[in-house]
Amino acid sequence: MEKSYKKLIDGNRKFAMEKKQDDPDYFKRLSLGQEPQYLWIGCSDSRVPANEVTRTAGGEIFVHRNIANMVVHTDVNLMSVLDYAVSILKVKHIIVCGHYGCGGIKAAMKPESFGYVDSWLRNIKEVYIKHAEGLNKIEDFEERTNRLCELNVIEQVRNLAKTKIIQEAWKIRKLQIHGWVYGLENGLIKELDTVIDQIKDLEDVFHYKNI
Repeated sequence: MEKSYKKLIDGNRKFAMEKKQDDPDYFKRLSLGQEPQYLWIGCSDSRVPANEVTRTAGGEIFVHRNIANMVVHTDVNLMSVLDYAVSILKVKHIIVCGHYGCGGIKAAMKPESFGYVDSWLRNIKEVYIKHAEGLNKIEDFEERTNRLCELNVIEQVRNLAKTKIIQEAWKIRKLQIHGWVYGLENGLIKELDTVIDQIKDLEDVFHYKNI
């Protein structure tokens, strides 16, 4: 067995053994079901594991990840996760978490083709164009990238609020959408001033008043 692959299997066995030693009933409890209060929509980047950076246990966070933590309304995968988390699991908080130095953000800022992912990156390019005036004033590429990371998270928070799934939930209960950016260099989460928890936070044209 290839050494790099075997590392994963060995790691899993060590993980299971340590968990049982610390808490003999840990896996028994997990097997009974999950009741997470949070849905995490994060980047696929392997350096930002939701449970680790928030010090939460298995079963506490329902997770969806994609390149650059996007909320695209035609993404059936994301919408299925969102509907299950909101309608079935009844999560109380949805967190869109980007991270500084995001490769997807950097790629979207360049006038180059990266293959099949180009169609996905176009959504980020639209965010850039929307805020181009302010972004173009930032001369340093890394600083401009980090600012776009923040703006992209804010845009995805708004995209969530525009869905029928969220607006239907708001009619019957409280549900908050948060925007975060994780710092790879210091391990800290920055809360953006972008919490949305009611339909009036959106322009009227995005309201589904007949649902």
